[in-house]
Amino acid sequence: QVQLVESGGGLVQAGGSLRLSCAASGRTFSNYGMGWFRQAPGKERVLVATISRSGDVTTYADSVKGRFTISRDNAKNTVYLQMNSLKPEDTAVYYCAGRPFPSREYPYWGQGTQVTVSS
Repeated sequence: QVQLVESGGGLVQAGGSLRLSCAASGRTFSNYGMGWFRQAPGKERVLVATISRSGDVTTYADSVKGRFTISRDNAKNTVYLQMNSLKPEDTAVYYCAGRPFPSREYPYWGQGTQVTVSS
């Protein structure tokens, strides 16, 4: 299995930027598709972005398209989420998750990092 640890969350004003990182250890990182999810208070956890094992295919939720960018560095066993033009509605706990090929499920999760966007 793979262990995931997120970092980079914090408090930022609307319009600002943050970059989240997710460091992986354990099994071969490049065997895992990765995703970022978020959960706002009182709401369900939702998918924000995904990236393929090699990094050549990415997907985004409509709410973050054009503002967020997911990327990965397999040499560093790390996946990133660059968040620009942040809005108060982006406030949530952000989680990274790993999906071992060829599974469609995400069985591996980090502990989450809080992102708070003030208006």
